[in-house]
Amino acid sequence: MILFVFSMQKVTMSKRAAGLFLLLIFSALAVTACGSSSGGGKNVALVAYSTPKSAYEQLIPAFEATPDGKGASFSQSYGGSGEQSRAVTNGQHADVVNFSLEPDVERLVKAGMVSAGWNQNATHGFVTNSVVVMITRKGNPKHVTGWPDLLKADVQVVTPNPFTSGGARWNIMAAYGAQLKEGKTPAQAQAYLTQLFRKVVSQDSSARNSLQTFLAGRGDVLLGYENEAIAAQKKGAAIDYTIPTNTLLIESPVAAVGSSSTAQHFVSYLVSPAAQAIWASKGYRPVIPGVAASSKFPTPAGLFRIASVGGWKAVTKQFFDPEAGIVTKIEQSLGVSTAK
Repeated sequence: MILFVFSMQKVTMSKRAAGLFLLLIFSALAVTACGSSSGGGKNVALVAYSTPKSAYEQLIPAFEATPDGKGASFSQSYGGSGEQSRAVTNGQHADVVNFSLEPDVERLVKAGMVSAGWNQNATHGFVTNSVVVMITRKGNPKHVTGWPDLLKADVQVVTPNPFTSGGARWNIMAAYGAQLKEGKTPAQAQAYLTQLFRKVVSQDSSARNSLQTFLAGRGDVLLGYENEAIAAQKKGAAIDYTIPTNTLLIESPVAAVGSSSTAQHFVSYLVSPAAQAIWASKGYRPVIPGVAASSKFPTPAGLFRIASVGGWKAVTKQFFDPEAGIVTKIEQSLGVSTAK
C-alpha cells in the first residue's frame, strides 16, 4: 500500500507538472495492485519429493506450451517428501506441492496452506501411481525374487530413512503388508520388519539418494519405486528389478498451495491425458483411464493399497510415532537417527 501525504499549504504548479505528478501516482498504484494479486501470478514454485524431477523436465515445457501455461515460469525444489513438506510448513514458498505421501499434504491442510478439499476430484488428489519393487544387480546374482529372499545371510538391503523419505515408508508398509497377505499375524509381520532392518546397510535421506548409493555399488537389493527402476534402466544402469507377488500400490498426491490460477491450472494439467502420457513414458502408472501406455504395466496378483493395513493416519501413528512407533523403536535399537 502506498500513502501520499500532502501539506495543507497552497500548492501551485504548471499543468505539465501536474500531469506528470498524476501519472507517477497512477503508475505507482498500478504496480502496487499487480504486486498484491494473490491469484493471477504466472510464477509457480514447485516443491516436490525427489523422484519426479526428470518427469517435470518434460511436463513443465509441455504445460508452458498450452494456453493456460503461456507466459508461466517455474522454480523447482526436490528432496525427501517429509523434509519438503516440513520446509513448506516452516516458510519455504510453494504454489504446487507433489509429495510421496498423502500425510505430507495433510500437514499443509492443517497449517491452513492447502484447501481441505484438495483431494475431492476424480483422481482423489493423486497424480501418479507406482508399486514397490526390488531392484538388483544385472542378472540378479543373489536370486532375489520375493520378500523372504531379503533375509538371506548374504543379502544386503538399501532403503531410505523413513523419517525423512516418503518412499521409505511405502517400502516398509509394502514389506509389512506382504507378510499379512502371506497369512502371517501382525506380530510375525512386525518381527519380519525387525529382521529386515538388520539387513539394511544404507538409509539415505530420499529415494533418489538411495538409488544413487545403490548404483555406486552399495548393497545387493534396493527397495524402491518401479518408476525409478525403469528410469535407471533407460539410462543404461546395469540393474534388474522384480515386482513381488504381494506389493503395495504407491499413490502420490499433488495439490495447489494458495490461490494462484496458474498453479491451479498446472495441477489440473498434470492429470490430463497429455500429461499422464508423459508420466507413463517416465515409468509412472497413470491415474486416469484411457492412457495407451497403461497396458505395459503388469498388475501383481497380490497388489494391495495402504487402506488394507489401516490407512496412513493409523499407520503413521502405529509405525512412525516419534516416541512409540514400531519402526521408531526398531531404528533406535539399531542406532539409526529418527530425527525429522
